[in-house]
Amino acid sequence: MDSLTRSRRAWLCRAVLVLVAVLTAACSLLPEEIDTTANWSANRLYAEAKSAMDDGNWEEAIKFYQRLESRYPYGRFAQQAQMEVAYAHWKNADSDAALAACDRFIKLHPNHPGVDYLYYLKGLITFNGDLGFMGYFNTQDQTERDPKSTRESFETFRELVRRFPDSKYTPDALQRMSYLVNALSAHEVHVARYYYRRGAYLAAANRSQYAIQHYPGTPAQEEALYLLMLSYEKLGMADLRADAERVLRLNYPDSHFLADGLDRKTPWWRVF
Repeated sequence: MDSLTRSRRAWLCRAVLVLVAVLTAACSLLPEEIDTTANWSANRLYAEAKSAMDDGNWEEAIKFYQRLESRYPYGRFAQQAQMEVAYAHWKNADSDAALAACDRFIKLHPNHPGVDYLYYLKGLITFNGDLGFMGYFNTQDQTERDPKSTRESFETFRELVRRFPDSKYTPDALQRMSYLVNALSAHEVHVARYYYRRGAYLAAANRSQYAIQHYPGTPAQEEALYLLMLSYEKLGMADLRADAERVLRLNYPDSHFLADGLDRKTPWWRVF
């Protein structure tokens, strides 16, 4: 390499270093984003958060509530901000963040007078899962759905009812629990029917038996008993088949399954 080439390369390296230094200095002169809430009081932050909530601006409300809690963690608005940020996350369609906020509040403030609301909100968040109110009307195969959120919702509402029987949220929680247990029962029977129609008679019998034992008195019990009877028949278990038919006729003397079999679909009002 000749001296001229080395000189050019050295000059180029110096030029690059100078350019980097100039750009760095220029960036440092750019105005930083100004936090207009820096000097706000707790009262003002809370008022702005509530205003954003009223306007349905959930992201803005979350931002104000989080700043309120971080700046005034021991103030009178901090716990209220923790409660309301959970609701804002839910309305902002961020169920994971909403559940995390509920769990955090319940863990930090188990004896707070408003903790029953967090149990209720947590139940609502998981209530709108795969087996929600309109879940059975869509075209997705119910056997492909995971009823995990439904079970979680039921357990949360049950905890609310157990711990706070006099809560204003308890009556609604009880109604939702009734729906949820019916939905879970219907899901089990649907899976049992799926197995039966594919010749997996032992699996169909087991799922039918599970629905009968764990969800007694639900509308899907009638079909569960009928599927149990058919499954035992296919398995060659005559005594168990006769017992299932006896219980079916005793509890549902006018059962349409005995007359029409599985060809007649269960009407939607029987599912719930």
